[in-house]
Amino acid sequence: MRKLLSVIAIAVLLAGLVDGSDFTKTGSVGAQFLKIAVGSRYQGLGEASAALVNDAYSLYWNPAGLASIEGNAVTFTNVNWVSDVALNYVAIANQVGDYGVLGFSATLLTMGDMEITTVDQPEGTGESFGSSSFALTAGFGRNLTTRLAFGISIKYIYEKIYNESSGGVAFDFGTQLHTGLRSLRIGMNIANMGPELKFSGPDLIHSLNQEGGAVSNGAISVDGYELPLTFRLGAAYDLITDLDNRWTLAAEAKHPNDNDQQLSVGSEYAYQQKYFLRGGYKLNYDEQGLTLGAGLRSRISEQTMLVLDYAWADFGRLESVHRFSIGFTF
Repeated sequence: MRKLLSVIAIAVLLAGLVDGSDFTKTGSVGAQFLKIAVGSRYQGLGEASAALVNDAYSLYWNPAGLASIEGNAVTFTNVNWVSDVALNYVAIANQVGDYGVLGFSATLLTMGDMEITTVDQPEGTGESFGSSSFALTAGFGRNLTTRLAFGISIKYIYEKIYNESSGGVAFDFGTQLHTGLRSLRIGMNIANMGPELKFSGPDLIHSLNQEGGAVSNGAISVDGYELPLTFRLGAAYDLITDLDNRWTLAAEAKHPNDNDQQLSVGSEYAYQQKYFLRGGYKLNYDEQGLTLGAGLRSRISEQTMLVLDYAWADFGRLESVHRFSIGFTF
């Protein structure tokens, strides 16, 4: 227990260091695609997930959740984001004997080409450029005791706009604790801890004409940008648990380094652990609010389970976002 309290104390301290200023930092960090949530189950719950995630999506929400996986798991999510932006996520996880669970994931964000405009040609030059981002993650989760799980992951992040790109490494770590107070569990996660990234590329190289006709090349200096560091602390509790029914409530506080503190609440009803209905709400978000979802788990062979999930999220003036997930456990 002392070790757990030490971990939580360090996490709270780091969260306090996320943003020690009195002014808003909205829009001040990059790699925003890392904030697009994956896993339709957890979106349907309003993102209140740190305490109850227990599948391959733990690589996004809380790597400690990997420790709950038995055997193997494969999962895929497609997100129809706003403004014709698409995000795809795939993850696999494998139990390594009694040592723990290893997981790997890939996140890819793509969007349509955009027309190049200039001061002299504001209607367009006839050329276009593209933009994309991806992240590759490897994680490990292990039960330290019968009640406490710990997880850590490392990710490589890459972004490209036209001919310029940036890349770097970040870390996540988290814990999940079964308190022993009936079904109450607590989860903590710190995501995207890493150094600043900086764009570079051929369009940032310029030529200068010097005296005597000599030409020298130099690079335009650009500022680096921070990653979307986020601290989550959540709890989950089963109000009903019998042979056929389970009703779970979850809540989570989130502290991002580019916005004010946010809160999510969610609820999941399961019938025979086959059929699922979910709902959630996000508080203190600019546009997001209500979320709804449903799921189905069906055995397709003696050792293989099919998992299908769908989530809908209200984005206010940006309309709504749909997410579809499919997974297999075996």
